[in-house]
Amino acid sequence: MDRRESLKALLVGSVSTVVLADACHPKEKTKDELPNETASGKDVDRMAEEKIYNKEIAEKKFFDESEMLTITLLGDIIIPRDHISGSASDAKVPEFIEYIVNDMPEHQTPMRGGIRWLNIQCLKRFNLDFNTCSPAQRLEMVDEIAYPAKAKPEMKSGVAFFNLMRNLTATGFYTSKMGVEDVGYMGNKPNFWNGVPDDVLKQYNLSYSEKQLKECISYDLKKS
Repeated sequence: MDRRESLKALLVGSVSTVVLADACHPKEKTKDELPNETASGKDVDRMAEEKIYNKEIAEKKFFDESEMLTITLLGDIIIPRDHISGSASDAKVPEFIEYIVNDMPEHQTPMRGGIRWLNIQCLKRFNLDFNTCSPAQRLEMVDEIAYPAKAKPEMKSGVAFFNLMRNLTATGFYTSKMGVEDVGYMGNKPNFWNGVPDDVLKQYNLSYSEKQLKECISYDLKKS
């Protein structure tokens, strides 16, 4: 399974709805806009009261060290490092999730409860908690809860937790600078047009004159 490509597809649908749906509520617009920048210490285009609020949220700590390690390990399973870009932790997704659960407390119980559920399942299966399991054991456990349609009924709680974790991870990654570059988003840039393609010109028995090619079609991109 190509997890990165799957997550890009999810970003357009269910992943984006987690944060974006909340952003539709007027009471939350000033809180949740660009949480990644706040989590990374940036404060762009903020009103004074927003800066105070964001500073307070960024300084709060909800997860303990063990929980943060679990979030980091899970995030890097969901979005691993590859030849295109870094992993979820490289993009500071764990810090993003820490910020989100403090900004949106309704995620605190599902996240903490999910981590405890995961540890209990690993203890039953491997006699180890998730953090001390081997990479292969972690993947075995994750595979039990990563595919809702295939998951066993007794894995229902784990599926709900992993769905939330995956949504937060993908949202955090693809709203970071690294994630935007991974998608290949170029932003607003000048459009360059080098004329009608040759095959289309041939279809209509047309061609450019030497003058047109020299003055209108070809140009030095470095000067543009």
